[in-house]
Amino acid sequence: MHPRKNLLYIGNKLAVHGKPPAAIDSLSVKLQWEGYTVISVSSKKNKLFRMLDMVFTTFINRKRVDLVLIDTYSTQNYYYAVIVAMLCKFFKLPYIPILHGGNLPSRLLKSKGLSNKLFGKAHTNVAPSKFMMQQFNIAGFHNLTYIPNTIEIKNYPFQLRESVKPKLLWVRSFSEIYNPLLALEIVEILKQRKIDVSLCMVGPDKDGSLKQCEKVAEELHLPISFTGMLQKEAWIVLSKEFDIFINTTNFDNMPVSVMEAMALGMPVISTNVGGLPFLIENNLDGILVPPNNPEAFVVAIEGLIAKPLIAQELAKKARTKMEEFDWEKVKHSWMKVLDE
Repeated sequence: MHPRKNLLYIGNKLAVHGKPPAAIDSLSVKLQWEGYTVISVSSKKNKLFRMLDMVFTTFINRKRVDLVLIDTYSTQNYYYAVIVAMLCKFFKLPYIPILHGGNLPSRLLKSKGLSNKLFGKAHTNVAPSKFMMQQFNIAGFHNLTYIPNTIEIKNYPFQLRESVKPKLLWVRSFSEIYNPLLALEIVEILKQRKIDVSLCMVGPDKDGSLKQCEKVAEELHLPISFTGMLQKEAWIVLSKEFDIFINTTNFDNMPVSVMEAMALGMPVISTNVGGLPFLIENNLDGILVPPNNPEAFVVAIEGLIAKPLIAQELAKKARTKMEEFDWEKVKHSWMKVLDE
């Protein structure tokens, strides 16, 4: 076997500061298991220092590494990717952007020139969803490789729910683009219909949305609990107490929390946006509803409560689908790209 390559992995390693783990946190460890040498940065909390750390680490390791992986998002962090890619080009270092931001398609339009330089000159661009592949193809990029987000299926005990009650779970960062307030509207309608609903919302605050949700829930006396951010193991244990997973987002790529819910045996109801129709086949392994439509969620929830056998079928098929995203299966795609 050839010795594995030396990799530099650029991304936001902010889990040490209590933020949700990002792709870099899990993928860098998994690649090390497979024998790659991985240097990963940056865990600096301050954005400017983080960028400087990324630049400095790229510079000092320019002769030591064979390939640079760059987690690429659509917001301000997009510029980290642009700057590191420019540095890589200067030092003739091949680099691979990993396309995470659910809103990257709009970034392609907004920053056309920078995007052409960043993505066009890449060794390849790794798309974790078929949606992102499609969007980048439409924008004229063809140096693309599909490697889906992965989960370690053994960490997700499958639980088949014999009966389905309106016990709802929502797991995400509280951010306007994920539309957490929609979850409150759903609960309010169910409560008005005298349905004994409860909702647990798990996740850290990103932009003040959590405070807003807590305020509205209190004012309307809604049966909602907020846990703040939980470690993965903790919310997996918590999930056993809930029967339906709701995903209310307006923008998305391939959300790992939805994949995890599907692996755990919770029937998933999600908005039909971004990468979600590429992940969920409507009425086969989950339910897709239009965005910003609490009524459609309510109809879907009532349907699952009334027909638990249908909910069980959705859950079983979702679990089978998620088994295909296990690291042991997906790792071969990574090795192929990295060893080219």
